[in-house]
Formats: sequence, C-alpha cells, structure tokens
Amino acid sequence: MTDEIINRVSKSPLEVFDLEDFYPTEKRVLFDLKDFLFEGLILREKDFREQLENHPWTDYDNCFVAIDNSADAIIPAWAFILVTSKLQPYAKKIVQGSLKDLENSIFQEIVSQIDFSIFEGKPVIIKGCSKKSIPESAYVAALQKIQPVAKSIMYGEACSTVPIFKKSK
Repeated sequence: MTDEIINRVSKSPLEVFDLEDFYPTEKRVLFDLKDFLFEGLILREKDFREQLENHPWTDYDNCFVAIDNSADAIIPAWAFILVTSKLQPYAKKIVQGSLKDLENSIFQEIVSQIDFSIFEGKPVIIKGCSKKSIPESAYVAALQKIQPVAKSIMYGEACSTVPIFKKSK
C-alpha cells in the first residue's frame, strides 16, 4: 500500500495573516520622568531643562520611546512636550504613556499601512500563536480591515482554528 500523505492545508485556498511577520525589531525604551523629579515629587523647570541638556539623546537613535511618569507626582504637559522635542531627531516613534501604549501605537500604525486587498474573497486565518508579544489591539485592528474583503475569517493555526466570521451568500 503506497498511500501518499497529502498536506491538505497547503493545497487549500486558505490565506494566513501573521502579525508577527510585521513585528519591528527596533528597541523599545521607557523614558521615565520620575528620574528627573526633585526628591521624587516636584518638577523644577530650571533643573529639568539642565538635566535634559546633558542627557545622552543619541542613546535613543532609531528606538521606539514611551514617555511616562511612574512617580506619584503631577507632571505638567509641557514636560512631556519638551522631552518629545529632544527625542524627535533620534527616536523612530514617540508616545506619551506606558510601553504597552507604545506597542499598541506601533501596531495600529503597522496595520493601517497593510494592503488587505490580497485577501479579497478568500478564507483567511489570522495566526494567533506568536513567538513575539503582539498586542490584542493589533488583532482587533487587523480584523476590522480583513472582514470587509475576506470570504471567511478564522483565528489560530491551520490545524486548530476558531471561526470568527463568514460572509453571508
């Protein structure tokens, strides 16, 4: 008996969309304003500006940067803007918020730039098992772009998927 093993998945019209394929490799950095506060509580403008002038901004070259404050202190909006102005010539992307906020912003931008027309009328699997940390918001954004064009959408792996959407006939 010479029954050949056939890979039905590779012969199917399924298209796999893997957000990990778009994962940017640039370093993510948190710029914490707490390190610039007097006694961990107060932002003194003169001292702050002096510290910023002496800060090694080139360390942020081609990095994704989140500007946040982990101290229990009220930080004026201009402080975030001033730091942004110093980072702007070096950083690839800057957000005000946590590293999670940064990752969400990175992937929102990535998803907005993808041409999803390649999935027109096709069954699509949104691959869910990633080795890298992909924010859930990226999957939500991708689904909103894929659903209008795809015939059907599943989530997971080709061998084990969860049905998400099927276009009515």
